[in-house]
Amino acid sequence: MRGASRASLAEATERLAGLTAGAPSARQLGDELFAVVTVLDGEPALRRALADPASARGARAGLASAVFGSQVSDRTTELITSVVTSPWSSPADLVDALDQLAVLAVVVIADRDGHLDDLEDDLFRFARIVGSQPELRAALSNPYAPARAKEELISALLEGRATPEAVQLVTRASLHPRGRSLDRNLEQYAQLAAQYRERLVAEVRVATELSAAQRTRLAAALAAAYGHEVHLNMVLDPQVIGGMIIRIGGEQIDASIASRLAELRRRLAA
Repeated sequence: MRGASRASLAEATERLAGLTAGAPSARQLGDELFAVVTVLDGEPALRRALADPASARGARAGLASAVFGSQVSDRTTELITSVVTSPWSSPADLVDALDQLAVLAVVVIADRDGHLDDLEDDLFRFARIVGSQPELRAALSNPYAPARAKEELISALLEGRATPEAVQLVTRASLHPRGRSLDRNLEQYAQLAAQYRERLVAEVRVATELSAAQRTRLAAALAAAYGHEVHLNMVLDPQVIGGMIIRIGGEQIDASIASRLAELRRRLAA
């Protein structure tokens, strides 16, 4: 998002924080916002009307209340009307914002239950599993597969092995992909969870597992370098010969022996 949409999303996120004072409220908000997003994804005329900058703010608020007010809670109606009365660069940005707010409401629940780290890890791991297993990806991404079949497959894979919030978000990404790949949706959800606490996410590729003490030192060093708390997503990669490869904030830090050998070969060939 750019310009007006970015500022409007920031304001809506602050308002969400005020409306999720209790975990039950957050859970209901998340469920209802996801339902609203599903409706708007299927109704292009409605989302254009709600984001129309030529329409009076009161008219947009009245339309949102008329369409959704009887279907969702007062808190959710309050949030939706505040969102539609804000300026948006495009109707798609408005709906994307509501979708992000729904995810953040789920993140709030995970944080209050003390397993936000687990939620991030679960989403990251499952995204990697989906990306590496074409058959599983096809089964969960098939738009013609019955929703019940997808839900049962996700439950069989994740129930008891992942947080309830991860199961909810994986199911949402599978049933309502919104034009994105399943693994991309899961990565975006994990990024939103990290941003909730203003953290960066670092993908760390190593040949062998780091100890808890090593992970703690690495996270502290990256936090000092980037000025934010850093969450580590560890990936075991046998192609990394010694050291590690870190991807963070759009940058790559290659501290592996393999990269140094490759650089040496380039210099010798020069």
